[in-house]
Amino acid sequence: ISCPVSIGKLVLIELDKQPLPLFPEDSWFPAKVEVKSPEGDTYNFPIYRWITDSKVHRFQEGTALRVFEDKHHLGRYSRQQELGQREKDYRWHVYAEGIPHCMKSTDPLSLPCEIRFSFTKTTEFLYTAATGLTELQLKGLADCKKNWTNIDDINRVFCSKRTDISDYVQEHWKEDAFFGYQYLNGLNPMLIRRCSALPDNFPVTDDMVFRHGQGSLRNEMEKGNIFLCDYKLLDGVKANTINGKKQYLMAPLVLFHKTPDDKLMPIAIQLKQTPADDNPIFFPTDSEYDWLMAKIFVRSADFSEHQLNVHLLRTHLLAEVFAVSLLRNVPMVHPLYKLLIPHTRYTLQINYLARSLLISETGVFKQFAASGGEGLITILKRSLSSMTYSSLCIPEDIAERGLEAVPNFYYRDDGLKLWDIIQRFVQGVLSFYYKNDAEVQEDSELQKWISDIFEHGFLSQACTGIPQSFTTVVELVKFVTMVIFTCSGQHSAVNTGQYDYDGWMPNTPISLQLPPPTTKGKTSKAMMLQTFPDVNTTVHGMATVWLLSKQSSDFVPLGQYPEDHFSEEIPCKLIKDFQAKLEGLSVVIKARNKSLEVPYTYMDPTALENSVAI
Repeated sequence: ISCPVSIGKLVLIELDKQPLPLFPEDSWFPAKVEVKSPEGDTYNFPIYRWITDSKVHRFQEGTALRVFEDKHHLGRYSRQQELGQREKDYRWHVYAEGIPHCMKSTDPLSLPCEIRFSFTKTTEFLYTAATGLTELQLKGLADCKKNWTNIDDINRVFCSKRTDISDYVQEHWKEDAFFGYQYLNGLNPMLIRRCSALPDNFPVTDDMVFRHGQGSLRNEMEKGNIFLCDYKLLDGVKANTINGKKQYLMAPLVLFHKTPDDKLMPIAIQLKQTPADDNPIFFPTDSEYDWLMAKIFVRSADFSEHQLNVHLLRTHLLAEVFAVSLLRNVPMVHPLYKLLIPHTRYTLQINYLARSLLISETGVFKQFAASGGEGLITILKRSLSSMTYSSLCIPEDIAERGLEAVPNFYYRDDGLKLWDIIQRFVQGVLSFYYKNDAEVQEDSELQKWISDIFEHGFLSQACTGIPQSFTTVVELVKFVTMVIFTCSGQHSAVNTGQYDYDGWMPNTPISLQLPPPTTKGKTSKAMMLQTFPDVNTTVHGMATVWLLSKQSSDFVPLGQYPEDHFSEEIPCKLIKDFQAKLEGLSVVIKARNKSLEVPYTYMDPTALENSVAI
């Protein structure tokens, strides 16, 4: 729009979409309005929202505007009107006591138009869901409640959907070296930690793991070569009942040794938390199926730990809290909104679908996972109560777990580089708007954003270390970096490889239906097959992880911004620099992967999405 008459400084505009006579009402999705004045100034009004009614809508000018400095009554009124409507559209809801709150909605169509899936996303999501299940239905397996009788039958189902990594998993799943590898570069790199002292409830001795006096745990611990995975979060969780059969979910402890050739090898497994005669510690020197069954029970426990804590809670549910608080409390012209809105794309709808299709009473997880019964909410509650701010920040998390020097740890290597690139970008953008700490402290909209996150996301638990307010620019930069990293890189790391590592069921069983061995020497291949989940449980699990690993064609990679919320020169330059650094990291990762037997792609910026969108 060109304005031929000078009207002074332009503060806001009104859009009035009147229906044409005899025509049905249509909806508009304006991107932005640019107004050029006679003085040569250009005023930018970002909109990026659906206008579906005939009301007058006001939009505030967004160029170089620090909203906490804006004293114009029209600007204040416009923001108040905008946020007043948003508070009605985005309401908090308690899905279950003790877990992060979510957005109140009754069905996907009740979600505001701006946050719904695109037509492309909707079509592809439904198609992938339908074809996966249809294929299984055609093979007569989705309703088959029988045991597997041989591995070849599992393979025939698996072969209908394969990836290069899932093929590798199928071939190597029994190997100790690959078992250890997965705790660094598989779906759940968040549990393993360096061990400097054995837990009291894991009574492993030198002669159990180092035969003929060839080493000592104390010496290896001092060298930084002993590592521990402790699934204590699952202790006492009531397992599900599936197909009328009681299921079994263990809370194992696993000890690893880094060998001189830099392999992470399991050396001891205890399947329950309390030592007892009927809770033996298993070793690689035990019989083939004693040791393999111990590892299978560990991997099944890891399925529940990963899906509920590492994936659902620490990425999906937190991303929803970040998004709802942003949409309720921060106006469109605010720099924080401009910075974070791309990282909320599709999150609210995908989480609605997760609650209705996966973890509801009739959902796949509730019906077919060992932890899908009463245990689901128990695990989520325990996970939230033990979560810390530092564990969400990968530099601190890696240091706290003592994993700085572990070789061949690509999640760490790529994640730290990605965090640094994001942090530098966030620092540049926010320091452009916030010149000192006082401006952070005085920004009421920013403070309400973090206050709502603390209250509704972390249930006002100060022990988490989550800030209740921001007092410095440094604090703000760190928290926003964490938000972007969580919604992009971290989610990709724990989501994208689900079919790669869980598609071959024996590697990560969704459930197990016989108890673990209580004495050694009595296991067999037949017992292993009887312990595996039934056929229908297996195929529904496979179809679900296939769906959740599938990228849509309207995927937006990290650092790409189809909507031009920023129009100021410096932020726009910072975005280009950000994109260049991400491209540089992608080149480095691709070059490294060429020499790896199992490439690690989940933190490659070209392959990870801007938001939690699947």
